Amino acid sequence: MRLDEVRLDPVTGWCHGARHCPSPNFNTRPGDEVSLLVIHNISLPPGQFGTGQVQAFFQNRLDAAAHPYFESIAQMTVSAHFLIERDGAITQFVSCHDRAWHAGVSTFDGREGCNDFSLGIELEGTDDQPYAEAQYASLAHLTAEIRRCYPAIVPARIQGHCHIAPTRKTDPGPAFDWSRYLSSLTTEEGCA
Repeated sequence: MRLDEVRLDPVTGWCHGARHCPSPNFNTRPGDEVSLLVIHNISLPPGQFGTGQVQAFFQNRLDAAAHPYFESIAQMTVSAHFLIERDGAITQFVSCHDRAWHAGVSTFDGREGCNDFSLGIELEGTDDQPYAEAQYASLAHLTAEIRRCYPAIVPARIQGHCHIAPTRKTDPGPAFDWSRYLSSLTTEEGCA
């Protein structure tokens, strides 16, 4: 995957140049404007990378017998719009026009139900292990593409899962370099 080929199509809500791995875990937004970007982390099994299990999880294909941890999550129906793997590869599971099931019980700026008006990006990682250089590069590029098509997502409306669900979630965790990420954001606006 070449980052310069990753381009968000404002008509379909899908990124050209990213891997597409459609998830059944989405539904129609209730008419809300997309105005929030949520950064998460995930690894399956926890702390293991490059297993392909995140993709299986988001597609409801996780084998509960493959790892003891999977027994507790295999029946969950969750998704995110994007996953950025350790090597920077971007996978898209849900169109940006649709509501992925990534935020759960959440609140931002006085509004509950952040899935209604947000996009979710999962970084393959853990709260306490540094993220890879390639992930920061892909995240910066993908964020620029998202902001180009969704100009309501200003820097103050880019939050961690820990910020919108602080009593439940800790991701992307202290290992995530917010200063580095936020300083990489561009001010591009409007879809081409």
